[in-house]
Amino acid sequence: MKSMRYAAISGWGMAVPRRIVTNEELAQRIETSDAWIRSRTGITQRHVAGPDEPTSALAVAAGREALVRAGIPPEMVDMVIVATCTPDRPFPATACTVQQRLGITHSGAFDLAAACSGFVYGLSVGTSLIRSGASQTLLLIAADVFTHLIDWEDRNTCVLFGDGAGAVVLQATDQPFGVLASNTGAWGAGEELMAVDVGGTLMPATAALLEQRRQYVYMNGREIFKHAVRGMCESAEQALADAAVTLDEIRLVVPHQANVRIIEALAKRLNLPMDRVFVNLDRYGNTSAASVPIALYESAQQGRLAQGDLVLLTAFGGGLTWGSCVLRWGSPVPV
Repeated sequence: MKSMRYAAISGWGMAVPRRIVTNEELAQRIETSDAWIRSRTGITQRHVAGPDEPTSALAVAAGREALVRAGIPPEMVDMVIVATCTPDRPFPATACTVQQRLGITHSGAFDLAAACSGFVYGLSVGTSLIRSGASQTLLLIAADVFTHLIDWEDRNTCVLFGDGAGAVVLQATDQPFGVLASNTGAWGAGEELMAVDVGGTLMPATAALLEQRRQYVYMNGREIFKHAVRGMCESAEQALADAAVTLDEIRLVVPHQANVRIIEALAKRLNLPMDRVFVNLDRYGNTSAASVPIALYESAQQGRLAQGDLVLLTAFGGGLTWGSCVLRWGSPVPV
């Protein structure tokens, strides 16, 4: 009888830009204050990419660390997925650039766009590829340079976002490690609640539209808050049910790092104490698709995850998209 294939996380990495922008620095540019930002978001600083730090550069740095930690030479990787909504160029895929720069010589490569839910979507897709036998060793990277989409004169959005990348290596195994259950969802009717209008084929960039600042992200914060809490909570509960585990068995919940109020509301709705929820957005802000893997990376580095621990990941993003997964941390000897 053929054994079940799983996709264990055998390596992880992260990267953020060199420059740090504090709340105090923002307060010198726009009408805001450190106290105002902290009280409404929980953010104290964020990393902002410079001209020499495109999405691919952050993705390569995070991916390289994940490969080294896994002890995997680049030539062993047979698939590269980059979850991003800020690619280097419209095409080719940023994953192709990352593949070349990492020296991965024989693999598929593609981008996945699900906004802030991108990493959870990518875990679901990557796990499915390994379970089907289509992949044996997969590199999943979530990277966004979201500050390039920000109007730095808009106080409601410019204080929220930062840039970064997080990566994991998934390896086939017959032991129950990695994602045990996942689910993803979307509500396209809510696409106008958070979007960037200009730059695609629907609304190509023109001088008039750029003058109207339509190339920058806009969002309905109040509505996003309600949908985010509900979407993450319901998908988390579904993932737990599908994995046949209870919340009491979960060692740590790692949510999308968008706003501390959203995270606290999620914990309250799940009846979960905050000491079992990982939070690091105070130092990074909302790094879009990269937020969950960066938080997962820091959870592991701080010793909050041990071999065999059950972890719940949950995220929400523009689209509107959402997703959650239950995974068993650690990695046995690959198949």
